[in-house]
Amino acid sequence: MAQLLPFHGLLPSVERVAAVAAVPYDVVSSREAAELAKDNPWSFLHVSRPEIDLEPGIDLHDERVYAQAAAAFQRLCREVPLTLDKEEHLYVYRLVMNGRAQTGVLGAASAEEYRSGIIKKHEKTRQDKEDDRTRHVMELRSHTGPAFFTYRDREEIDALIDRETAKKPLFDFTAPDGIQHTLWRLDEKASRELSKLFADLVPVFYIADGHHRSAAAARTAAECAPKNPNHTGKEDYNYFLTVAFPATQLRILPYNRVVRSLNGNSPAGFLTLVGEKFQITPAEDGEVARSGEFKFYMAHEWYLARPKFDVASLGVIERLDVSILQDNVLAPILGIEDPRPSREIDFIGGIRGIGELEKLVDSGRYAIAFSMYPTTVEQLMAIADAGAIMPPKSTWFEPKLRDGLVCHNF
Repeated sequence: MAQLLPFHGLLPSVERVAAVAAVPYDVVSSREAAELAKDNPWSFLHVSRPEIDLEPGIDLHDERVYAQAAAAFQRLCREVPLTLDKEEHLYVYRLVMNGRAQTGVLGAASAEEYRSGIIKKHEKTRQDKEDDRTRHVMELRSHTGPAFFTYRDREEIDALIDRETAKKPLFDFTAPDGIQHTLWRLDEKASRELSKLFADLVPVFYIADGHHRSAAAARTAAECAPKNPNHTGKEDYNYFLTVAFPATQLRILPYNRVVRSLNGNSPAGFLTLVGEKFQITPAEDGEVARSGEFKFYMAHEWYLARPKFDVASLGVIERLDVSILQDNVLAPILGIEDPRPSREIDFIGGIRGIGELEKLVDSGRYAIAFSMYPTTVEQLMAIADAGAIMPPKSTWFEPKLRDGLVCHNF
């Protein structure tokens, strides 16, 4: 059964938590991070994107970048300050976006359960990104950005969370992007009770977002264990920071695609090739109404594509909308066999809207944009249960968890 354990959290002061909390490192570029952290010396982006405080253009894997991250972390610990809880706690973390709330439990997950498959994956990780996160965590000796897990809802867990969130929260603030963040610190008794409910009632966790954080945590544990002659498996380095949300509360947005060229085809030629497997009709806009179809924007026009083949007869991976696009359009027509290393394709989170796709194509930087229907949480869990791997960039979760709210030192 899945472990979610209380731990000694490292937290900012109530007065400065809103200034400290920052978007995850992997949803902003260096330029965007620098702009967000400008005039805010306590932003956690100084830790998670430390290159913003070094010379422009520095290699993100330069030794100085990791040293700067550690120095910024120690500075925040002193100046904010960040204070270590004396007792072990679980925390309840609620995010509200556009009036819609999702409430999860923040605690320590087990690196061993990641390795054994109790924590289930649905994406491949990239070695370079794993290396980067592992080095960052080891340099800080802290997990500062939570992985994002989900689990199948349990009424008993919901009831305890409802009871605890009726109390006064520790933190409650609204970020500049309009998302409200509220954190409750559970007392020792409630923490033990809730941890036991997870152990008794939740057989597995599913990684919703944070595959590289989770992989880096497992590598961190594996690196630390041999260096400790008294290793027991209970040390803090064997666990990592996560927030686990019930599946019914999650919201997945589309993960759209933009491609730089038509691979030598004219717009008319591309329509002919796509039309061999799809019914193509002009569309008024780029919003996709249902699974099993997608839209594309080319030469200032939107088109709807519906498969002529039987989608229901396909396997659990092959019937995903992103797989249908990849297997029938991106690879055979546009020449993008593997989108991971390809420089011909970029991925645009649905939070940016349809207008962003039109703008990118109209700018001339891209030849075509594809608007997708979002993958569902049930699809994600079914694929993870089958031990299968989704195509890259299949899911975009909103709202994003904040870094720096609670850290897990080891």
